[in-house]
Order: sequence, then C-alpha cells, then structure tokens
Amino acid sequence: MSSDTSDTIAYGRLMHRAMRGLIQTVLEDVAEGGLPGDHHFFITFDTGHPDVDIASWLRDRYPEEMTIVIQNWFDDLRVDDDGFWITLNFGDNPEPLRIPFDAILTFVDPSVEFGLRFETQVSEDPDDEPPAPEDDEDETGEAHHDAEVVSLDTFRKNH
Repeated sequence: MSSDTSDTIAYGRLMHRAMRGLIQTVLEDVAEGGLPGDHHFFITFDTGHPDVDIASWLRDRYPEEMTIVIQNWFDDLRVDDDGFWITLNFGDNPEPLRIPFDAILTFVDPSVEFGLRFETQVSEDPDDEPPAPEDDEDETGEAHHDAEVVSLDTFRKNH
C-alpha cells in the first residue's frame, strides 16, 4: 500500500484556511464599522511574500517579517478574499500596505488575549530552510506614531 498524501485529510491546511477566513471577517467588520471598544490588532506578516506590497524602505528595513499595529490611526482599510489594504502612519508618513492573508504569520488582539499563529510550511528539501534571523542593530531612534513594529513577546503569557 502506498503512502499517498491524497489519502489523508489535510487538517493543517483546512485549519489555516478557516483561521484566515476569521481574520477576513474581523477586518471586514472593522473596515465597515471601525474598531469596537478596546480592540486593536498586532499583525505579523512575511515581507518576502511575493504578493506583499509595501514601500521599498519598509521592505529594506524589515526584509523577513514585520509587525503592524492597527489601533489609533489607520485609513483606507479594504478587504477582499485574498488579503487587505491599509494605510498606516510611520513617523508622520502615511504608507499604503497590501497584505495577503497567506503572508500573515500571527494575528493578535491583546485586548481580549486572542491570538492566531500560522506555522510555516515545512519544505521537503532540508537545504530550502530559511536562514535563522539575525539580531542586528535597528535602533535608529526614529519616532513611530501609531504604526509600531513591536515584539509579540510583550503579549505572550507564560503558561
């Protein structure tokens, strides 16, 4: 008997699709009615994803991943079946971003301690693994207003 993967239910892929659908619904509601109460989102995404559309200076600064905050000020939030567009303020410079749902790595709403993490797809080829992230200096002292890039460790609970 062969171990053909088509003989199994792809629960991981189905769960990712369902979780991305949840994010789509939440963002559609926010696009229509704004953020309710104290809700706000930290969304980490893969800046190397081919369908991510961000300013080149942001891609240069965050070549692997980036976390955006949707909270006090955002504009032009539009959502479709593939992802969302949003304009955020970086140091008093409004920047439009296009983030496909497939590029999202984590989605966190700390106001209600809700979070989703998307496991990266494991490559069949061990030589294809991405290099470990480097801790280089990124302390430029620039002021960021509203669109902050933060460490999610701040919001993780110790269990």
